[in-house]
Amino acid sequence: MRLLILSATLLAAALPVLAKDLTITVTAGKHDRTNVPVCVPLSLPKDLAGRTEAAVLAPDGVAHLAQLTSPSLMTESIAPAAGEARRDLHFVLPSLKAGDALTFTLSSGPVTRTATPAVFAWKDAAPGETDLLYNGHPVLRYMHAAFDDSTKEKREQTFKVYHHLFAPAGELITKGPGGLYTHHRGLFYGFKATYGAGKGVTADTWHCPPPPNKMEAHLAHEKTLASEAGPLLGRHRVQIGWHGTGKERFAVEERELTVYAVPHGRLVEFASKLTPVKGAVKVDGDPQHAGFHFRASNEVADTTKGETYYLRPDGKDKPGATRNWDPKTKQGPVNLPWDAMSFVVGGKRYTAAYLDRPANPKEARSSERDYGRLGSYFVAEATEKKPLLVDYRLWLQEGEMTGAGVAAKSADFAEPAGATVK
Repeated sequence: MRLLILSATLLAAALPVLAKDLTITVTAGKHDRTNVPVCVPLSLPKDLAGRTEAAVLAPDGVAHLAQLTSPSLMTESIAPAAGEARRDLHFVLPSLKAGDALTFTLSSGPVTRTATPAVFAWKDAAPGETDLLYNGHPVLRYMHAAFDDSTKEKREQTFKVYHHLFAPAGELITKGPGGLYTHHRGLFYGFKATYGAGKGVTADTWHCPPPPNKMEAHLAHEKTLASEAGPLLGRHRVQIGWHGTGKERFAVEERELTVYAVPHGRLVEFASKLTPVKGAVKVDGDPQHAGFHFRASNEVADTTKGETYYLRPDGKDKPGATRNWDPKTKQGPVNLPWDAMSFVVGGKRYTAAYLDRPANPKEARSSERDYGRLGSYFVAEATEKKPLLVDYRLWLQEGEMTGAGVAAKSADFAEPAGATVK
């Protein structure tokens, strides 16, 4: 059987023969699946290790575009077979009813297509800004200007790295520096982190206060570790230094963002692995000032916050109403599988759905704000031998969503479709 790899213009390429036929059986499990990205960890001959595009055939003979990538933060622990290389195969499952299964094969012959598909591409947009494009339009923007504390203003601009998110039609939908709570920026991640081998030094990597504050901190981009771009997904993994008192680098983070090409919205996966430089690091905080969060454009805070409402597993709330875990009473929403915020930017209504997964640290304490922020945090400890690993998804679409619609996105993430390989 020959593995068909597609070039950018979709011409068949002659490649080495696999030792055995490769079939992939996808099972829906307990949930109906629609337009779901499927990731299949594979072990392939090393001469296929650099390939990126592929095609899989459904039982009806329809060819589906696929993409081969390096393992992600969440799959890199799966080892290859002896003498082979690890690759992950990605494709989108169009539809599968609960309890059903479909068997796909890697195509053994040429596949004829009438048009070149849209693809992701990484591009340096400006100094300290890197864009992920899809079909030539921005999807994600990594903000990573070098840390500069020569002035108060420059420090505020550069004390943390984060990602902007663009709506499906191309509008920038997230907030940068300035505005209400300048430390809130796009898709961001931070905690009050305690380190120092028993000395109890604390760094606030959420607010990133300047010295002489006892919790002074900043986050600094160090390098890009890997990037992927193709027809199914765009992904990069970056290395970020976590700095505390006296600019001491006390931990290093590998942060990985993936955007999938699926219809009707933006599906973004955020994964992070935090490793202490020495000893242990404890992450803590409170729901408003720690964890992984999404912050919409400052227009929401300035103009439209009265139109913001939340949709939760127990139903849709009224505009302006929020629920938050209270550190004093220790009461409030915890371990929500999902939460969704509907808000208005540029005269359009959007919904952002925040999806957690059971393997993330618990208890997860939820946070909502009518000015356009949602997220959650937890308390955990990382060591050199056991880094802190988290994985979230964010779904953004124009218009409103139903509870059933968000629950389906949550199930796709928390209870994914199964895949077995022969």
